[in-house]
Amino acid sequence: MGRTAQHLILFARHPRLGRGKSRLAREIGQRATLAFCRATLAATLRALGRDRRWRTWIAATPDRTKSRWPGAGAGCPSGGVLGQGRGDLGARMGRTLARFPRARAIIIGSDIPGIAATDIAAAFAALGRADAVFGPAPDGGYWLVGVGPLRRPAPLFAAVRWSSAHALADTMANCTRAGARVALAAAKRDVDTAADLAALARTKAPR
Repeated sequence: MGRTAQHLILFARHPRLGRGKSRLAREIGQRATLAFCRATLAATLRALGRDRRWRTWIAATPDRTKSRWPGAGAGCPSGGVLGQGRGDLGARMGRTLARFPRARAIIIGSDIPGIAATDIAAAFAALGRADAVFGPAPDGGYWLVGVGPLRRPAPLFAAVRWSSAHALADTMANCTRAGARVALAAAKRDVDTAADLAALARTKAPR
């Protein structure tokens, strides 16, 4: 039996002044927010985009920006660029995961500084013993979600209270109802506010 294919999908909004991260922009300004988004996205692609253990894709929004993403070169996605399509976050993630029915597929966000290849490798390894894997975030959401090829919990994202402290609990409850085995990856902080940035700075400060 051949090795199970592995796909990493980076959900990302095309970086543009005044678009996305509205809470952060209100607190630190639009230009600083754009700089953060561009730097974090570039760093994530450099760390993960050409790793041969998986194929990396960008799932872009808006869909019309697909042609504006780089298609080759160091740090660019090895798979290509997909459109997220319409609907809420759950609809878009469910549609994207369904593109890879016979593989291990993981979605991550583009606003999580410091993701390393070891984090992703560990999450893929967890899918060898579980049906779904989640990377918790301190705000009650998650920075990573992945499913394996055999027993995918459905509907995985039904009735999830997005952008709330209940997002992870709601999604895991869907897994429980489906009888799915769940694994947890390392916890990481996504950045939505200036307080999130300050918390990350404190963790990086020398002691």
